[in-house]
Amino acid sequence: MSTTTPVRIHTDHDTTKRLGDWTSADRFDIKARYGSMVIDLRSPLIEGDQPIEIHADIDHGMVKLLVPDDAVIDQSELRWTGRGRVKDFARPSDAAGRVIRLTGSVKSGEFRVHRAGIAVLSALFSREFFEDARRARKEGRTPTLVDPANAPR
Repeated sequence: MSTTTPVRIHTDHDTTKRLGDWTSADRFDIKARYGSMVIDLRSPLIEGDQPIEIHADIDHGMVKLLVPDDAVIDQSELRWTGRGRVKDFARPSDAAGRVIRLTGSVKSGEFRVHRAGIAVLSALFSREFFEDARRARKEGRTPTLVDPANAPR
């Protein structure tokens, strides 16, 4: 397990988005109460072989995870109260990439896992992408929110 402190993200009756190369951490504490959040975990800045750990406290909320195509979602340690589930329809049967471990509790909420083109579209149709595209045009570079792997280093 990583020794770094977890990144804390909290939303209450609101929408929070963390897109692109926004962190290099591999541990997250998220809390969503009657809100939604989008967390982009496709960044090459998130290095290492350890699982990415997300400790959730969700109450009537939705968390959308943008993950690499070969990511493995481990939801065995989530506690559920009421309705909810992890929606991962595009899960490849031979996924053997980085493990993303979901822990904590969900009360009438859900996780949505977006991979490949759906993850790109989720990032593309956001206000953050529009602002990144405007900055990129001024700076003469390619926008990085669509695919964080293309970010200049």
